[in-house]
Parts: sequence; C-alpha cells; structure tokens
Amino acid sequence: MSFHLGEKVSFIAPADACDSHFHIFGPAEKYPYGSELRYAPPEAPWNSYQELATLLGISRFVLVQPSAYGRDNRCMLDVMQTLDKNSCRGVVDIDENITDLEILKMNALGVRGVRINVSPIFPLTPGLADKMIPRIEKIAQRCQEIGWHLDFLLPGWLTAELLPVMRRLTIPFSLAHLGMNLAKDGVDTPGFKALLELMNHGNRLAYVKLTGIYRMSKVPQFIDADPLVKALIACAPDRIIWGSDYPHLSFAEHSSVELFNLLGRWTSDEHIRRLILTDNPARLFGF
Repeated sequence: MSFHLGEKVSFIAPADACDSHFHIFGPAEKYPYGSELRYAPPEAPWNSYQELATLLGISRFVLVQPSAYGRDNRCMLDVMQTLDKNSCRGVVDIDENITDLEILKMNALGVRGVRINVSPIFPLTPGLADKMIPRIEKIAQRCQEIGWHLDFLLPGWLTAELLPVMRRLTIPFSLAHLGMNLAKDGVDTPGFKALLELMNHGNRLAYVKLTGIYRMSKVPQFIDADPLVKALIACAPDRIIWGSDYPHLSFAEHSSVELFNLLGRWTSDEHIRRLILTDNPARLFGF
C-alpha cells in the first residue's frame, strides 16, 4: 500500500486523469531481478496499485520499466496484457537492435516509449555522454519509425551534457524527476536554466515529469521544490505531466496521496491541472 488509511486527496482529478510514471514488481520467483540492484524492490502487484489509482481518481495508466528488471520487460508486459488497451500505456527498456517483430508486439500491447536509464546517483563520469549518443540516436530512429517517444532518467550532470543531443531529436521525449535538478540549488543554476531553454526550444518536443520529488528535495513538504515546479509549469504548461512514482522504492515512507496533493499546491488552476493530468499525457502517450 502506498497511502495511509484515512488520507484524502486535496482536489478532484479531472476526467481521464493519468498517472504517467509508476512501476509494478513481482512476484520475484516469476520475474527475477537483475544482478546489479541499487535498491531492494518491494512486491508491488497491479491490484495494490489499482487501489491507489481509485483513491486518486486515476483512470489512465503508464507503466514504466523499473531499473531492477534491466531490459527484461516481461513483468510489465504481462500486466499490460490483462488491461484495457484504451487506458494503459507502457515505457520499456530495450536493446537498440531489437527486432521489428518484437517492437510491433509491444506496440500492440500499448507500449509507446523507450527508457534511457542511468541511475540518478551515478557519479560524474567523463566521456559517458559521448558513449551513450550512438544508442540514443539508434533508439530514436526506431521510435520514429513506429511513433514512440524517448523517456530519459539521468543524473543532473548527465542531463546537462546530453542537452545538445536532445535539442536535435525529432521525436517527443520526456525527462523524469524534473531532470534531476536539486531543489536546494534553486532556479538560477545553469542546469535548470538550460532545462527551461530546452522546454522553449523551437521544436517543442520536450516534456518534464513531475515525479520523484523526494529525490530533489529533502525539506519538509518539499517546499524548496515549489519554485522549480512553478517555473516549469509557467514555461510550458502544455508539456508537463505528473506521475506517482509508485511504489517509491527507497522512499517508501512517502505516500502517493501526499505526492498527488502537491499538484494542488503547485497550481490551483483547474485548466492547468487538466493539461498536466489529462491532455498532455493523452498527446504524449496516444490515449
């Protein structure tokens, strides 16, 4: 369970509201984890998540492949096979040389994106960005062929180094967890300014996920993240999306209801909330 008994939402979600970023885990004996785990995954089955979604008023879902499974997408895809294709989408992690047939099978299940995943706590490593570029370009090409997008989860320093590559992309792409810009650093850092510039770039293909706020802020109620989030919403309200990041992994003390209610603090405008929860994800994921 990712909420506390008695918790209540602070606002009513709009129709067709979407959780654009969450994970499903287990059972481990059927879906074994990779050998290089950076966290101990909990058992987080679909039915537990569904209780949360009902409480939040969420009726559209985007499952995201978690790091623990590497490029073994079976757990997520098996769940997607059981769900209504009109309400479910997925973001996978794949090898750039995957066959066209496998891509078509995933597409039929509702997959609409590929994750470019480097641990948010990965240390500064000279040359890593350059090594990643061929893979990013190859996957972007495969995505363009079928109408998918890229989803980046990167440490902040790597996001900054890959911004020139992102500007050249000709397909939509998203950055999870505010691009991993730390709240304590404020809105005037070169990295955050560059993110705003990316959002304003002429092709207007970049989306930012309001997810994993506990990764960027360590103060009570994440108050110091407010200026960053509000700046992003003001910059590109038509390309901001929200996700619970359920089941929160090493941040499991936080409640998904608490994180949902943050959106009510960040904007009281019902039109903006509808963009973030319904219209923007509908466009990006093809609902």
